[in-house]
Parts: sequence; C-alpha cells; structure tokens
Amino acid sequence: MQLDFYQVDAFSQRPFSGNPAMVYRLDAWLADGLMQQIAAEHNLAETAFLVREGLAWHIRWFTPTTEVPLCGHATLASAFVLYEVYGETGEAIEFTSKSGPLSVSREDGRLLLDFPTLVPTEVGVTLDVERALGCEVVDVLGSNELFVVLASEQAVRECAPDMAALAKLPWLGAIVTARGDHHDFVSRYFAPAIGIPEDPVTGSTHCSLIPYWSQRLNKLSLSAYQCSARGGELFCRLEGDRVKIGGFATLVASGRLTLG
Repeated sequence: MQLDFYQVDAFSQRPFSGNPAMVYRLDAWLADGLMQQIAAEHNLAETAFLVREGLAWHIRWFTPTTEVPLCGHATLASAFVLYEVYGETGEAIEFTSKSGPLSVSREDGRLLLDFPTLVPTEVGVTLDVERALGCEVVDVLGSNELFVVLASEQAVRECAPDMAALAKLPWLGAIVTARGDHHDFVSRYFAPAIGIPEDPVTGSTHCSLIPYWSQRLNKLSLSAYQCSARGGELFCRLEGDRVKIGGFATLVASGRLTLG
C-alpha cells in the first residue's frame, strides 16, 4: 500500500520557517498504532490524518509519541493541502475533531482557523514552575496547558527550561508569554512530555493566549509572534467564545509512503 503525503510550513510565507506539519488525506482510517508509527517516522511536531465523513473532514493529530486533542498549525496545513492540492472550493472547510467542530476559511490571502476559546484560570506561582522554566515569572495560569506570564519579550526569548523537570508537571505543555516589542504579544511553547521539546509555531495555544491578551489590552484584534528559532506570525481575533487565528502556509515537500 502507498499513501501520498504533503509537508507544509504553517504560519509562514516562505520555506524553512513557521511550523512544519505532515498531512495525509486518507480514503479510510488506518489502525491507530499504524498512524502513530507514521507520525514517529516523520518525526515532526504533528502529522495530521484526514478522512471525509459526510460534509466535513474528520481530522486527527499525532506527535511522534502520542495523539493530541487539538492542533492549530496542522489544521491550517491540512486546509492548505485540501485547497491547493485537492481543489476544495468551499467558502470554508469544515472539520470534526476530538475538540469539536473546527473550520478554516480564506481571508485577505491568509487561512483563518476558527477554534474554541480555552480561557486560562489562575494557578499561582510555584517554586516547581520557576525551577522548571529557569526564570522568574509574573503569573501562572492554566487550562490544559500551563500558562506562564513573563516580564518582557526578552525574558520569553531567553527562557531555557529544564525539559526533564517540565515534563513532570501535570500539564500537556507550557506556554510562556509577554507583551511584545513589535506585536501585541509574543509566546513560546514547550511540551517535552508529548515528544515536543519546543514547538516552532502553535495555533492551539492561541485559544488561551487570545482571550488572555484581549482582556488585558482591551483589543479584539491582535498581532502575535511565536519567537522560536523558526518563528511565526499570527493574526488573531476574539469573537465571543471562538478565536480566529490567521496565517499563511507554504508547501515544501510531497511524496509517497510505502507500507509493505
């Protein structure tokens, strides 16, 4: 059996920046274990698998080590592949997922994710968090992710976590964020417990970042930058209990996987 794949750099207009994701459009689901093996073989932060179910596409996301409930950049990459490779023409592409209904539309040349908000709640600063991140923190909140506010963009850029200690904390991963020097806010995301030491650009973390910074800056539309080594710019908007997360995407590779 042979399966076509497409590698897309999400949240970027050029190759080798943004966040790479692998996309497979399948006719029917493969066994969970096989999809996990394929994701491990590609060894990217996320590999997305899509199967048409009625009017929507069912999407699932796998890191090299586990399936995750929500992934923004691989959803953006999947919509890009459906539009640009497979010729989808609808105003929006509808997805079903473990996190409920999602959609991706096109606006001003960008792809626009429509995701649910995940409003973080107060956790409080602890010594374990400061030791794991290796820096002083301003505030600590949480949802399904640890959400840590730092004093400045420079502090976010200089953050150097102890990955072993971070992996022991009871969250999927850790978002660190601060007001930006040239954007409304900046962030980074570390998730060693699920096989991602640092994710280059993370759409799903903005489900929490957007409502947090929208409230504090009193703005519904925000510009964001994830300041990883590869980096990526996101165009954000809060709409009630939904967030819109916009970005570009670039196809960098395609090929065929041979299974036996």
